[in-house]
Amino acid sequence: MKDYSEKRDFHRMRMNSEMELTDSDSVTFAGVCRDLSGTGMRIFVEREFAQGDEIHAHLPSGSDQCLPFDALCRVLRCDPEPEGYLLGVEIVEIKR
Repeated sequence: MKDYSEKRDFHRMRMNSEMELTDSDSVTFAGVCRDLSGTGMRIFVEREFAQGDEIHAHLPSGSDQCLPFDALCRVLRCDPEPEGYLLGVEIVEIKR
């Protein structure tokens, strides 16, 4: 049985990795992946998004041994932060 403080099915992997995002209008912009789990991510961005917006996320590989991570994501929340916003997104489909 899981401890009360952690009821997630997937644990979050903390990171601070630059990534490329593309919105539904095919506009590409930079973001920073703050953490990644089996079902979602937290991403710092400089612009605001609405709940339900879909974005394509590309997280490059830091090694020749691993493929980059590409996924279609849906915005669950967009919280203001100093100098930007912190998105909580769910991974809808892993492309690669």
